[in-house]
Amino acid sequence: MKKLFFSVAFFATISLTAQTMAFTAIEIKAKKFTQTDIEEAFDKVFEGVKMNQAGVTLERIWMGGTKGMTHRLVWMSTLGVDMMDEGAITPDKNDAFWSKMNNYIEEWGPGTSGRILSWQEGDTKKTPSIHIWDLKVKDQNQFKKGHDNIVKSFKDEFAGRVVGFGTYDIARPNGATHWVVVSGKDRNDHLMLYDKLQKSSKFIKLIQERGAVEDVRDYELEILRRKQ
Repeated sequence: MKKLFFSVAFFATISLTAQTMAFTAIEIKAKKFTQTDIEEAFDKVFEGVKMNQAGVTLERIWMGGTKGMTHRLVWMSTLGVDMMDEGAITPDKNDAFWSKMNNYIEEWGPGTSGRILSWQEGDTKKTPSIHIWDLKVKDQNQFKKGHDNIVKSFKDEFAGRVVGFGTYDIARPNGATHWVVVSGKDRNDHLMLYDKLQKSSKFIKLIQERGAVEDVRDYELEILRRKQ
């Protein structure tokens, strides 16, 4: 698994729509009491590294996780652009990172890759709590239009939050085709947002305009580290 850091680089060889972002997410089950060690290893390997229209996050899995997985690593990069300059992370530094990680990880979990079709950047220092819905979407274009209309129509409610929509293209989890993500301050902040939105007839109408959707699962994460 130590070569995984550069596995996202294969996206850079694909010529698709300019500025389309892609991601790869890998879940792990960390050994007990190793989260601080993992955070320190993450900080060290990315110290001084410049990302090229890309990012990496370390996240803690809370409610809704599967098979005992506790954390996940997510790499995001722009299709057609190298994630980082060659040599930004030396082989020795890369090997040292994965040597440490192998000591902290009890089990490797599932992985998936896809694209980001809509994205509103937010302040993840203030809103580190992440809620993700895995979905089966009938009409991608209709859903995206509806999603974008919701974010635009409720811009005050979504201000400062990450809000995104995208695809699962490789290793679809439980058959899900797409995902939606919203960030918040904490769990209570998410619940307050949903309570407010669902009391709005306009919101309910816009949700329906996204078209046929099947909920597969949802889960809660916390961003521990984010390198951009």
